[in-house]
Amino acid sequence: MIIKMSRGLVKLFICLMVFSVSLPLWAQNTINSVRVWPSPDSTRVVFDLDDKPDFSYFMLKNPSRLVVDLENTDELKTLPGVPPKHQIVSKLRYSKPKNKRSVRLVFELNGPVKPVVFALAPTGPYKNRLVVDLYDKSQSQGAVSPAQTAAKKRQLSQERDIVIAIDAGHGGEDPGSIGPSGTYEKDITLQIAKRLERMIDAERGMISRMVRSGDYFVKLNTRTNRARQKKADFFVSIHADAFTSPGPNGASVWVLSLRRANSEIGKWIEDKEKHSELLGGAADVIKDAANEKYLAQALLDMSMDHSMKTGLSVADEMIKELKKVAKMHKKAPQHASLAVLKSPDIPSILVETGFISNPREERLLKSANHQERLAKAMFTSIKNYYLRNPPDDSLFASLKSQYPTKHKVRPGESLSMLAGRYGVSISKIKQVNKLSSNTLFIGQELDIPQS
Repeated sequence: MIIKMSRGLVKLFICLMVFSVSLPLWAQNTINSVRVWPSPDSTRVVFDLDDKPDFSYFMLKNPSRLVVDLENTDELKTLPGVPPKHQIVSKLRYSKPKNKRSVRLVFELNGPVKPVVFALAPTGPYKNRLVVDLYDKSQSQGAVSPAQTAAKKRQLSQERDIVIAIDAGHGGEDPGSIGPSGTYEKDITLQIAKRLERMIDAERGMISRMVRSGDYFVKLNTRTNRARQKKADFFVSIHADAFTSPGPNGASVWVLSLRRANSEIGKWIEDKEKHSELLGGAADVIKDAANEKYLAQALLDMSMDHSMKTGLSVADEMIKELKKVAKMHKKAPQHASLAVLKSPDIPSILVETGFISNPREERLLKSANHQERLAKAMFTSIKNYYLRNPPDDSLFASLKSQYPTKHKVRPGESLSMLAGRYGVSISKIKQVNKLSSNTLFIGQELDIPQS
């Protein structure tokens, strides 16, 4: 009798264990919200869920549709609408599910797309997410602004424009740092970037290329790839700094280091960059990290040496200009291992325009006047560098004679010495500077004409 009861208890126990293990499989997940992030050549749709999604998907033709099935999930009552002018998705709707416990979502598409669907674990302010990236197959290049369209016409001549890639940090899913009053870094960086874009496109011999032109996320490795596709001569990434306390303040300029940063702020920025990639929902973060050793080898290439030297020169120039309009956190270029600076063939810098975590600087960064002055400082420093060091096939190279080199006389220097150094005649130096004698004074600033 006792044996029989024991066997019965064992069976009951096993049943209860099976039930308890199976219970999570029956539990319903919940869609809390749906967010749509359109960009010129892709669209990201993000589903915020309580738990990790169990999903599958397939494509349909005539008309083109993407179907996503979510198992053991409750549907959201109202799905977001899609603007009529949307380039990729025309409508997001429900359809008859596979079973009573599932949800079927249908993306009605305007044309052929390449879908990338993946789940993301909780990070930062987000819980579990299902990310649907839709890439337009019919459009290889993103849209450009009217200013860029007008500027392109200048490239018809043999003497090309110098191309400056402007990267507005963060965007879309990734807000960047958030100020005490709720200001998003992604909004500040885009506003400053658009001001810089306008200044560059107005300058004869220069043209800008925006990495992102709206509120959408671009993966870190994709940012430099886009700059390369657009044949950029230089890459500037714009950010607003932050820290764990409101005390730190001031702007800074960062260049690539092959080693991890040794300063507290530098380590914070490196970690924030990696965190941003997770917030933005990059599907290949781990893959990129695994390839780091191969990238490190590529960084030893001669082209990388040139890029790093150019980046450092522009950084020095930019600090001089930023000092005129903002308090500097550091008076010299700072070094850090940042993904957006790791392009071996494109000189790059990252500009932290101020600490958005500091209440005073948050107010400044929101100011249109301060944004304009920051953009002007960036523009002037980049322009001045390329006036002195123009690419051989650029319009700046042919116009270089119109922009004489400045030289401040130091002790022991003479006209004959300067003529030999710069390869011009003494008479030409005297003519340009309206000198009546060969006498020079220490600290005297001279215009050195081209030979």
